[in-house]
Amino acid sequence: MTMTTDTPRDELVQQQAEPINALIRAVGTVVVGQEQMIRSLVIGLLTGGHVLLEGVPGLAKTLTVTTLADALHAKFARIQFTPDLLPADLIGTEIYNPKEASFTARKGPIFANIVLADEINRAPAKVQSALLEAMQERHATIGGETHALIPAGEPFLVLATQNPIEQEGTYPLPEAQVDRFMLKIKVGYPTAADERLIVDRMISTMEAPTVQAMMTLDELSAARRTVNEIYIDDKLKDYIVSLVQATRDPASAGVKWSMDMAKMIDFGASPRASLALARAARANAFLEGRGFVTPSDIKMIGMDVLRHRVMISYEAEAEGITSEDLVQEVFDRIAIP
Repeated sequence: MTMTTDTPRDELVQQQAEPINALIRAVGTVVVGQEQMIRSLVIGLLTGGHVLLEGVPGLAKTLTVTTLADALHAKFARIQFTPDLLPADLIGTEIYNPKEASFTARKGPIFANIVLADEINRAPAKVQSALLEAMQERHATIGGETHALIPAGEPFLVLATQNPIEQEGTYPLPEAQVDRFMLKIKVGYPTAADERLIVDRMISTMEAPTVQAMMTLDELSAARRTVNEIYIDDKLKDYIVSLVQATRDPASAGVKWSMDMAKMIDFGASPRASLALARAARANAFLEGRGFVTPSDIKMIGMDVLRHRVMISYEAEAEGITSEDLVQEVFDRIAIP
């Protein structure tokens, strides 16, 4: 493995990663049994990638995001998505000032460093489209005038939660919007031991445990710069491309699949997935205190990057095969360099 002079030493990475890992541990004192979810959210922070959390109600999705925001010296906004929400409620609107006989822009809650879009799939398509524009362009248009969501150089991150599509009263997110999320995290039920610990901590009717702000935006920006310098070998870049290509054209992968992958996949992951997987692998290596990426980093975060980018066919649905099954098949069959 040949590293350049720009590759950060492990000592530097460990020094800068320690405050980030301390933040993860602090959030873990409030949110029990969701360590992987917390870690994935932090990877989103380190890479500037938006994150979608999916799970049934009551699994601390909202609590995790709000606790993470509390631990940062950043502007935070929470938007509760409902069927009667309008784009203006998200973006903002123009207000008439009778004294000056003019309109002024009143910015909406989207103008923040960290935006929690709670139950995003309960809002109609026009609101979801407004959020899509903001996520992609990092600016919003109010009354024909374009406004930057945050000052240049500051992080902007949308952390969205949703309930499973099969629940009543939900609007499936458009595929184009789902692809804008760097990671999709499936939130599961805690273990019996973790649930008992939750009861012990939260049974009191007094104020719930919280965290104090412990990291500034400048410190986060410094960590993000270090993540961008994490070394990733050309062979691992080829490995990432091979994984993503296998979801689009399984026949060209040159491996023996355990199922007819071509019939199981309607649409594979786009090149955006390759970029997301490389960036997320760098962030995972950073959290591990390494200045270089290993195949384990790619496998650790790969499911969160790819599960929402592989569209299954009717045949797969009829056989009870999920996108996670197909992504796991790709990771199992594509050889590690």
